[in-house]
Amino acid sequence: MQPEFQSIPFDPAEPRAALGELPREAAVFALYGEAAHAEPYIGRTPNLRGRLERLLIPSPSHPRRLQLASRVRQIAWRATGSDFEALLIQFELIQKVYGPKALERMHLRMPAFVRFLGGNPYPRVTITNRPSLREAEWSYGPFASRAAAERFADEMLKLFLLRRCTDDLNPDPSHPGCVYSEMKMCLAPCYKGCSDERYAEESNEVEKFLATRGESKLVTLKTQRDAASANLEFESAAAMHAQVQKVESVRALAPELVKPLDQLSAVILQESAQPDEVAVFLFNQGQLCGPAAFSTLGMRIQNEQSGSSSLFAQPMALAAIPENSSEGPASPLVARNMLEERMQTILTQLAVPSAQPDVTTRQGHLALLKRWYYRPEVKRPGEICFPDAEGHWPIKAMLRSIGRVAAKSLAAAKSS
Repeated sequence: MQPEFQSIPFDPAEPRAALGELPREAAVFALYGEAAHAEPYIGRTPNLRGRLERLLIPSPSHPRRLQLASRVRQIAWRATGSDFEALLIQFELIQKVYGPKALERMHLRMPAFVRFLGGNPYPRVTITNRPSLREAEWSYGPFASRAAAERFADEMLKLFLLRRCTDDLNPDPSHPGCVYSEMKMCLAPCYKGCSDERYAEESNEVEKFLATRGESKLVTLKTQRDAASANLEFESAAAMHAQVQKVESVRALAPELVKPLDQLSAVILQESAQPDEVAVFLFNQGQLCGPAAFSTLGMRIQNEQSGSSSLFAQPMALAAIPENSSEGPASPLVARNMLEERMQTILTQLAVPSAQPDVTTRQGHLALLKRWYYRPEVKRPGEICFPDAEGHWPIKAMLRSIGRVAAKSLAAAKSS
């Protein structure tokens, strides 16, 4: 259950009386004026009281500092446990006020996608920041930048003979072709250099490569390499191995987040504003749902000093297990099953969105996911988990991730 915004009235004549009620913790806040139609001042801060004291209490030593005391009549805030949560809440609040302009207000840009134009009679690849939902299965991303998407597309096309021209082709033997057909890097459908069936086969291979992040071609090449090696055809095996390395280098240009847009699902785990909890977010169907609170009560981080993140139940949790349990009242297996069921319940709740997201919501959530994921890893708090090829969530791995997030939260609390 998501916490609600708290609010208090603000009297400009006695600002310290209201500000004294505010906590010194990270939060998203909104300052409302007396007029109902006035736009609120919305922001996020690691120290709510300190930030509002600077905004609402005049300082003679800083006469040029922004002062809003005379305009504010109400303060609303919501505590946050992480920067990711704060950005999401701030975006949702700004969207309620400004609508589609929320993206501009927060300087959010849609991430780049590699788009496979499968609806074209002669498919090709292009880069877009506006993937079509009608062709979501042919839009692959998000990438960190347009340059990153272009580099991946260029390197991938070197492995295939797909066309690179942007023309709407009407194949004619009199067509002069292009430099790629001269270099034997394209099947040249423009002047009927290949049959339509042959070009369709190559297009299907490209589509499979994109959908599996190169795994489809990698499996084929490794099988051929191993077969050549078993037949003592070492020159052929060496050539196949060189191709495997090339495919792996191209595959490395597409991080694990890059998937077909209609299959893009992820769980993001963040620190929570509440003790003994971890915030769980689910990205699904173009929408970020959450946070949902995963209680770490009944869990303990094993070997905290060594950094291990194995989780098991504390005595308080084991005491809740029925005495007539087949596994016994103190069985770690029963305790772990309880934790897995707790995680599965949260995922089931988050998987049902409250409403179909509109275009602005979808674009904003994609931009927020991309902004967080492509930070340097040392500056990216929290963890992310993806479903397997069958769409099942790795619950055990997610529990270990929760342990690592909880361990960092405990360490930060002790150091402060």
